[in-house]
Order: sequence, then C-alpha cells, then structure tokens
Amino acid sequence: MDARDTELKSDLDATLHARRELGTEYESALIESFLEKVEQRLDGAVERQVRRQTAEHQMVVARGGRPPGPGGENWGERYGFGIISLVLAIPISAIAAHQAQLEGLIVTWLGIVGVNFVHAFRGGRPRRPGSDG
Repeated sequence: MDARDTELKSDLDATLHARRELGTEYESALIESFLEKVEQRLDGAVERQVRRQTAEHQMVVARGGRPPGPGGENWGERYGFGIISLVLAIPISAIAAHQAQLEGLIVTWLGIVGVNFVHAFRGGRPRRPGSDG
C-alpha cells in the first residue's frame, strides 16, 4: 500500500469516526467531503495518465509510426483503468456497505464490474494490422 492509499484510508477512518461522533445529521456533508477527496485524487490520476499518453502519442507520431493497439489504446490504459477502479472500489464499497448494507455493496460491485466490462470491450472487435476498416 503506497502513501496515497494510506492517506485515503486514514481519511475514510476519520470520516467514519466523525460520523459516529457527530451523528447522522452531518452524515451527508461528511460523505460529500470524503468523496470530494476521492474525486480530486482520481482527477489527478487521470490527468497524469492523459499527459503521459499524450506525450507517448506525440513521440510515436514524431517518429512516423502509429499508436499501439486498436484505437491507440495500449497495455497501460487497458489495465490501468481496471487497477484504478479497484483501488477506488475499496472506499466506495465501505461507504455503500455502511449506508445500504449488503444491497448497497452488491449494487456498487455490479456497477464496478459493469464499468470495467464496458471499458474492456468498447470499440468492438480489434482490427487487423494494415486494414482500414
């Protein structure tokens, strides 16, 4: 677990502790605050990924080549999305389980699996090298 994961876990622990101390009237504000931190972290990760991919794409084009994979997608994008979604699934699962028990947890994981399934299979079948369509 890296430092950012530890920081996010401690933020979740602090949010849950504050909720226990303050009561349910502050629950939505606490959850919004925590989700805002998660969103900022995700935005930063996406921004870094986009910058990296843009730089890689520019290097490939500058060398006269074509981006790797169907639609320019490479290994890092394909598996990075899955890894990020699983890392974010931890706090989201904790919130869902706390708020809606087992039903919330099931709905949350159906959503996570669904998003990853759509991401994995978007763009249809892969094209053969050298084909235009």
